[in-house]
Amino acid sequence: MGRIIFDTAATINGFIADEHDSLAWLFAVEGGEEPAEGLVPANASVMVEGRTTYEWVLRETGILEQPEKWREFHGDRPTFVFTHRELPAPEGADIRFVSGSVADSLPAIREAAGDGDIWVVGGGDLAGQFLDADALDELAISLAPVALTAGAPLFPRRVESDRLRLEEASAVGQFARLRYSVRPAASSS
Repeated sequence: MGRIIFDTAATINGFIADEHDSLAWLFAVEGGEEPAEGLVPANASVMVEGRTTYEWVLRETGILEQPEKWREFHGDRPTFVFTHRELPAPEGADIRFVSGSVADSLPAIREAAGDGDIWVVGGGDLAGQFLDADALDELAISLAPVALTAGAPLFPRRVESDRLRLEEASAVGQFARLRYSVRPAASSS
């Protein structure tokens, strides 16, 4: 069974999108328009997105009109989208819309992943739900030299240091790359 990884870019003050759900701040950073070699989880066989992330991808890339663009980022990987709304899907894309709790959807997500990793692309609240379900194994953040005054927080949860163990810190272009392993919540007995 593979790992579940939340791998994302964030500002130095902890936002993954601005107050308009835009990533323009990220693409303005040198090297921000394309992830550097080795930053995309190599063994990810499934991707997971929240509705806001999915709708942003549809809106900003014109994928519905040019469905071949879907494969440029997602490849042939199944993509689970958590939503309570009916959303369009690009022709030929393996998108599986799910609603309800992460815990309820985990068996289907793990089955689709096989031995591969599961990449939680966004957003922060969805990644927090994986953490709440004790299902998140790794948190990888590429911190950009940008600060925003408002927006979508990286991880809208209180997470104490006993849950995270720093595994790697490095510079990747203009980004500070931090990778943490996530420990299970201490059981309250």
